[in-house]
Amino acid sequence: MEHDIGSKIKSARLEKKLTQEHVAELLGVSRQTISNWENEKSYPDIISVIKMSDCYEVSLDYLLKGEQTMKTYYEYLEESTNVVKSNTNRNKIITILSYMLVWAIAMIAFWFFISGSDAMGYSLVYLWILLPVTTFIVSFIIGKNDFWAKGKWALTLFFGVMYMLAEYGTFAMANNIAFNKLNAPEWGLVVAGVIISAIGMLMGSLLKKKRCK
Repeated sequence: MEHDIGSKIKSARLEKKLTQEHVAELLGVSRQTISNWENEKSYPDIISVIKMSDCYEVSLDYLLKGEQTMKTYYEYLEESTNVVKSNTNRNKIITILSYMLVWAIAMIAFWFFISGSDAMGYSLVYLWILLPVTTFIVSFIIGKNDFWAKGKWALTLFFGVMYMLAEYGTFAMANNIAFNKLNAPEWGLVVAGVIISAIGMLMGSLLKKKRCK
C-alpha cells in the first residue's frame, strides 16, 4: 500500500531516528509545523522537501512520486515554488542592497560629515573594520543560503573591487586632492576583498551542509 506525502516524511524521519523537535531545528521551523506536515494538515514547501530528502537520506522520487493522492500536493508545490522563487530573488536583492547601502553611507559620511583631522582615523576604521565585517557577513549570508549557486563565487570579485574602490574613493582620493596628483588604485586590495568574501561564503556554505548532519 502506498503512502501519502505526510506518511512518507514521517516514516523517513523515524527511520533516521530523529525527533520532530530535532528536524524542526534543522529546517528552521516549529515542531508543530513538522507535525502538521506529517499529519497533512498543511504541506511543506519545495525547499523544505529537498532539505528533508537530504536529512533523511531518501530520494525526492520516494517522497514525491508514485501515487494518485499526490496530485493535490503537486499543485501546491507548483504554487509554492513560484512563491519561494519570488522570496529568494527578493532576499538576494535585499542582501546586495544592504551591502551597497553600508558602502554608500560610509563614502558619503567621509566626504560630507568628517573633518580633515578625523579623516585618517575614519578611513582606517572604515577600511579595516566596518567594510571587512560587512563584506564577511553579507558573503556568509550568500553562502549559507546558496544564493546564485556556483555563480556566487564570482561575487567575491565584485566584493574585492568594491573594497578597492572604497579605499580609492576615500583616503586615496583625499590624498590625490590634497597633493594635486593622481595615484593609481591599490589593486592588492582587490585580493584582500576577494579573500574576505571567499572566507565568508565558505563558512556559510559549510554551515549549510552541517545543518543536516
